[in-house]
Amino acid sequence: MASTSLSLILLALSTFLLVLSPYAQAQKPSAPAPSPSHLNLTGILDKNGQFKTFIRLLATTQIGDQIKNQLKSSTEGMTVFAPTDNAFSNLKPGTLNALSDQEQVQLILYHVLSKFYSLDTLLTVSNPVRTQATGQDGGIFGLNFTGEGNQVNVSTGIIETQINNVLRGESPLAVYQVDKVLLPLELFGAKPPALPPPPAKAPSSAKNATAIAEEPSASASEKSDHSGSGGRNVGFGLAVGLGLMCMGALW
Repeated sequence: MASTSLSLILLALSTFLLVLSPYAQAQKPSAPAPSPSHLNLTGILDKNGQFKTFIRLLATTQIGDQIKNQLKSSTEGMTVFAPTDNAFSNLKPGTLNALSDQEQVQLILYHVLSKFYSLDTLLTVSNPVRTQATGQDGGIFGLNFTGEGNQVNVSTGIIETQINNVLRGESPLAVYQVDKVLLPLELFGAKPPALPPPPAKAPSSAKNATAIAEEPSASASEKSDHSGSGGRNVGFGLAVGLGLMCMGALW
């Protein structure tokens, strides 16, 4: 009888524990979201793989540290578009090496927006959306977003690609994978044709007048010669006439 009572007590206790267990788990506090000061863009990219080139450029341009510091003070959050290693490999050989240090900074900043955007809000923005490269060289450096549903396309005016993967989608930092490097029109667009050199200046009219004044005219010289020979001819004629008159008087 005592053993039967004990078994009933143990059965009731185990049943109570089974009922209580899901409730206790539901009451456990969820892990707090990382604060902006603990967000690590490099860590997010490294965890997902295939972003080694972008990570290297974030380090060499020091934009990775800039984003980390901005997240600590920003109330708007940030959005980063991360090109894959294949995206950089598909660029023309020497594309990155042909850029100056300042242009590499502009290229990476072109992949960063100074506000947190979910995929839904990217479809409702007013294009073009200014990137952090805006103002670096006087250009607009904007991105255009189109699409519908869960598909969002981003265009630079040179290339267009689809946002294929959400690496992080929680405020204050959104990180999206893109399979093409976003090439800004301001750096990679067609350059205006070089202007032709200015024509050589013609001699001024004052110089021409001076040159003409310094050279005696042919007509004046000829007049001088004619007047001199004419004077000699008149003198010779007078002498001959006087001689003839004298001879006539003697005869």
